[in-house]
Amino acid sequence: MNTFYITTPIYYANSLPHLGHLYTTTVSDVVNRYKKQRGFETYFLTGTDEHGINIQREAEKNKRTPQEQVDFVAGELRKMFADFGLNTENGGYDIFMRTTNEFHKSAAQKFWVQMAENETPKGNSTIYKDFYKAWFCPACAEFKTEMEYEILDGEEIPRCLIHEKPLDRVEEESYFFRLSDYDEILLEKIENTDLVRPESRRNEIVSFIKSGLQDLSISREKKNVSWGVPVPGDDSHVMYVWVDALSNYITAIGYGNEEREHIGFEKFWQNAHHFVGKDILRFHTVYWFSFLLAAGIKLPKCVYAHGMWVDGDGRKMGKTLGNVIEPSILQEHFQTDALRYFLLNEMTFGKDGKFSYENLIEGANAGLAKGLGNLSSRTLSMISKYRDGKVPDGTIHDENFIHAKRANVLPDEQDLVSTLELARDEFIRNFDEFNFSIAIEKVWDVISKIDKMITESAPWNLIKDENQQETLNAVLYRSTETLRWICVLLYPVMPDSMQNIYSQIGLEGDLSEMNPADLKYGDLPVGLEIGKAKPVFPRLDKNKIMKAIEAKKEEERQANEAAENNYIGIEDFIKVELKVGEVLECEPVPKSDKLLKCKVDLGEENPRQILAGMAQHYSPEEMKGKKIVVVANLKPRKMMGMESQGMICAASIGNDDKPVLATVMEDTPNGARLR
Repeated sequence: MNTFYITTPIYYANSLPHLGHLYTTTVSDVVNRYKKQRGFETYFLTGTDEHGINIQREAEKNKRTPQEQVDFVAGELRKMFADFGLNTENGGYDIFMRTTNEFHKSAAQKFWVQMAENETPKGNSTIYKDFYKAWFCPACAEFKTEMEYEILDGEEIPRCLIHEKPLDRVEEESYFFRLSDYDEILLEKIENTDLVRPESRRNEIVSFIKSGLQDLSISREKKNVSWGVPVPGDDSHVMYVWVDALSNYITAIGYGNEEREHIGFEKFWQNAHHFVGKDILRFHTVYWFSFLLAAGIKLPKCVYAHGMWVDGDGRKMGKTLGNVIEPSILQEHFQTDALRYFLLNEMTFGKDGKFSYENLIEGANAGLAKGLGNLSSRTLSMISKYRDGKVPDGTIHDENFIHAKRANVLPDEQDLVSTLELARDEFIRNFDEFNFSIAIEKVWDVISKIDKMITESAPWNLIKDENQQETLNAVLYRSTETLRWICVLLYPVMPDSMQNIYSQIGLEGDLSEMNPADLKYGDLPVGLEIGKAKPVFPRLDKNKIMKAIEAKKEEERQANEAAENNYIGIEDFIKVELKVGEVLECEPVPKSDKLLKCKVDLGEENPRQILAGMAQHYSPEEMKGKKIVVVANLKPRKMMGMESQGMICAASIGNDDKPVLATVMEDTPNGARLR
C-alpha cells in the first residue's frame, strides 16, 4: 500500500491559538482525508514546540512553571482543533506531538549524536563549540545579522524586522552546526526540483543559500536558558529550538525510540510532506535539510510554504489594527464545513489571501447556499414532488428525442458524462498538486452546468406535458447522479455536509472510503428511495451576523479596558498603609452573628477598635493573641452602631468565602509597616 505522511508545523507554545494555526491544520486535514480516499495509508501530525527562552519568559509573566505554560497552551490548541473537527476522534490528526514528551527528548538527543558522528560534505566536524556574541530574537529563535534588524532613532538596542521587538544581546559559549559546509549539496537538492514549493518560495531559498550560509548556533547555556533538552554529554547546555523542534517530525513516527517504533519510520518518512507558513520556510529547508543530511537521513518528499491571510484591505492582521479573525467567533457564527470551503477556495495555496467575516459570509452564501446547497435542495425536492421520492430512470428513448431537444435537454447523456469525467480527472490532478482552489473551481463549473440545465428545461413545466415525462426523468437523474459525484469529490473539503447530502440522496456508505478515481456515470440506482430533503447550507444573514460580531468585539474591548483599569500603579499602592498588629481582646458584637469586636495593638498610644466579619469561622478565643495584618489608614466607618478603625486582612477560600487570616511568621513588632 502507498503511504503518505503529512505534518503541520508544531506551533510554538507561547501564545494562544489563532487563524494561522487553524488554516494550516485544516488544509493538512483536507489533504489527509483526500489521500485516505485514494487508498493511501496516511499519518497526520500536528502539535506544539514547547522549549526555549520565549516559553520560559511567558511562563514567568503568567506566574506559571514552564511545564504549566505549555500544558495550558497545548490544551487550548487541542480544544480549538476539537471545536473544528480536526482532532483524532473526528477523523483528524493521528498525533498531537509535544516536544516535552519523554520519548521525543531521548530521540532528539540521539539525532544530535548521529549528526555529530559524521563529517560535513567538505570533510569537517559537523558540530563544534565556540563563543558567540550576537543579537538574538527570542520570537524567531534565531540570531540576527545586520541585514535582519534595524535601530530606530533614539534607541540603542536593535529591533527584529519581523517581530519589531527589541533583540537580546547574547554573549556566551555555544555549540555550532557547520551550516556553511552544506551550501553546495543544498543547492543540488533544492534547485530545479520540486523539493521546495511553490516555485517562488524555492527561488527565495536558493537565493538565500547563494548569498552565503553562516554556521548556526544550536545550543544555549543552561544557566541562561534552562527550559530545553540537555545536549548529549554536556548538561551545562540545552539544545536550542531548531534541532529539538524539527526532529519531532521523525521522532513522532519512531526514529530513535521504541515507544513510537510501531508507527513505522521507514514506512512513512519516505513520503513525508511538510506544510508550513512562508515565514518559517528557511528553518524547514536550509536548517532541517542540513540536519538530516548530517545525520544520514533521507530528505522529506516536499516542503510546501503557504501564504498568509491579510484583511479585506490587504493589511497584515494584528491586535492593534483590530482586524484579527477570532476562532471563537468563527465557531459561533459559521458552519465548520463552510469555513473549510472558504479556506480552501479563497486562497491560492502558496500565495497570500484576503480574509474578513464579510468575505466569508458572501463566499458561503454564493458558493454554498445559492450554489451547491440550492442544487441539492431543488433536485431532491423535485424528485419527492414529481416522482414520489424515487430516482427515475434517466433514459430518453428515440421517439422522445425531439421532445427533449425542445426542452433544451440533450437526448444523449454523453455530454454530461464527458463533463463529469473531465472535472473528476482535473479535480484529482489539481488536488495531487495542492492546487485546491482550482480543483474546487472545476466542481463548481459542473454545478453551474447542471443549474443551467434545470433552469432551461424548467421541470415545473415539463411535469405538465405528457410528452416530456422522459425528459423530466433525465433531468432529475442527471442532477442526482451529479450530486453523487460531487459528494465523493468534495468529501475531504466538507466531510459532514457531503455525507449529509449523500444520505439525503438515499445512498449508504462512508464517503471516506470511496475513491474519486473510481466514479462511473450510471452507478446511481434507478428506483432508489431518497431521504428527506433539508437545507444543508442555510443562507447567512450578513447584517445580523456582523452586528453580533461587532457587539462581541465591543464587549471584549470594554472587558480588556476594565482589566487594564484594575491595575494600580506603585503610587496607588504606597497610599495603602498595611501594619502588623496584635489582637489584645475579642468579643462577639451583640445582635450580629458575623461580627467580632477586636482591640488591636498597632504600636500606637492606644489600641484600635476594629470590627471583623469572622464570627462564623473564628471564636473570640482563637482571635485573641494573634499577630495580624491591618489596613491602618482606612477611613473609619460605623457598623451596628460601633466604629471600626481599620480592616483586618484575610484571604477568601472557596465558594463560601471562608476567611483565612493574613499573619506574619517571624517575630515582628506591633506597628511594623508592610512594604
